[in-house]
Amino acid sequence: MDLTQYHRADFQQFVQDHLTEDPALLLFRYQGKTDFDLKAAVQQISARQKAAKKLPSWATNPQVIFPASISLEQSSSELTAEFKARNRVGKLMIDLTGGFGVDSFFLGKNFEKAIYCEQQVELAEIAAHNLEVLAPRKFEIVKGDGLGFLAQAEKQFDLIYADPARRGKGNQKLYKLQDCEPDVVSSWEMMKSKADAILLKVSPMLDISQAISEIPEIQKVQVICVKNEVKELLLHWSKEGVESAFTIESIDLGAKETSFSFEPSKEESINSVFGDAENYLIEPFSGILKAGAFKTFGERFGLSKLDPNSHLYTSSKAPSEIPARVFKVIQEVQPKKAEIKKLFPSGKVNVITRNYASGSEVLKKKLGLKDGGEDFLIGTKTQSGFKIFWCILAKSD
Repeated sequence: MDLTQYHRADFQQFVQDHLTEDPALLLFRYQGKTDFDLKAAVQQISARQKAAKKLPSWATNPQVIFPASISLEQSSSELTAEFKARNRVGKLMIDLTGGFGVDSFFLGKNFEKAIYCEQQVELAEIAAHNLEVLAPRKFEIVKGDGLGFLAQAEKQFDLIYADPARRGKGNQKLYKLQDCEPDVVSSWEMMKSKADAILLKVSPMLDISQAISEIPEIQKVQVICVKNEVKELLLHWSKEGVESAFTIESIDLGAKETSFSFEPSKEESINSVFGDAENYLIEPFSGILKAGAFKTFGERFGLSKLDPNSHLYTSSKAPSEIPARVFKVIQEVQPKKAEIKKLFPSGKVNVITRNYASGSEVLKKKLGLKDGGEDFLIGTKTQSGFKIFWCILAKSD
């Protein structure tokens, strides 16, 4: 790939001058009026606009070159990449699936040397440029199969990192680790022989128990969330942790970082306490639900559960410092349009269903409602049947 045009002063100036403008209008307005590739320049503007929140320091760096949108969409954010890099230090690390290079850059920061591997030549050339701009002389670039390179390498790595591709033929989603590319399951023994630690980033849709059945030696899984949305799963292995108990940790990187860790082996032995809805309904953050800590959560915070499969908890007092959304119950309501109309004349209320007889969209249509405002209707199953509760978010202490 010829990157010469991206370094032209007039190309870079055009991009910087029009960062806040509509890319489609720019293409129309300047067609045939530039000496550089207008389409490429507009693509860089569009990419920077899309990356403004996800990769703020890269989006504002005029020397960074952005690839096609799909590679940008699949890359980690700065927030999650920086999290993965915490406490990672050493002499040598390798990223087997470098992609746009975001994880490579942040993980490699505290290593003396780093190796970036990528099979897509054009993407590798863009990443090579960016990594040299951001971390001069830090990275060795391998344009080819990362696992193949690793198998032939005679070096020992402090860290092997991989983010296996999560789509197969026909662009379908894959939920088994072995179906992803590269196949780290079949290469696991080889990878272990070359590393002191292995870190795998996998799809948030991946079934955790399935992944552990494929690689039983995984010692820890982290469910990484941003503002209560599950973004990725991290699978950890290290030589030092061979004797440690398997744990799952949910971490939310919101304005206030929260974490919740538990041992799945102890989850099954816990007996949940069930009860009717009291003054407060509590819904664990999404990462905790993804982790499957349903019984541990209730026991740890002294909460009763509404139903075995509802995953909503209740308490007479508002719990504080809890990784959950806490709702104050105003009253139980009947799913009757006339009654709902009296309570919400505007027809706006946020409708949530958890293990209810119907989904939220069906319930909204039935009751003639639209999402909006600060009130909530929560439909769920309790020990005494399906119920709907009018709630508001409890104020934190």
